[in-house]
Amino acid sequence: MNYKHKFFYLCKIPLSAEGPEDVEIIDRAEKSEDFPALFKEYEELRSHAFNKDKLYSIIRADDVFVLIRTGTEEEAHEKAFEEAEQEIVTNLQHKVMQAGDNDAKAILKEVHGVE
Repeated sequence: MNYKHKFFYLCKIPLSAEGPEDVEIIDRAEKSEDFPALFKEYEELRSHAFNKDKLYSIIRADDVFVLIRTGTEEEAHEKAFEEAEQEIVTNLQHKVMQAGDNDAKAILKEVHGVE
């Protein structure tokens, strides 16, 4: 059995992200005791996307923030993009349907293969 130490990574993924290389690692918790502060930071960063009923709405997000638990920064980039991709697509689709956003439409088509 190979033990691998894991950390919590707070990651920011812009709606224009094309892959893991576009993921920004904002912070990292190295010990379990550091996690509550990291989670608080995560909630604060996402707060703009909550509606009046205090429910998170991906269509209101300017960026996608995720918490990932993994061993390396490279894995954090990959997992964060993988986890955020569906939320990014949903947000961009909403921008196209509601506002006719041509940039969102182009990103959907060119990056995600969605018409």
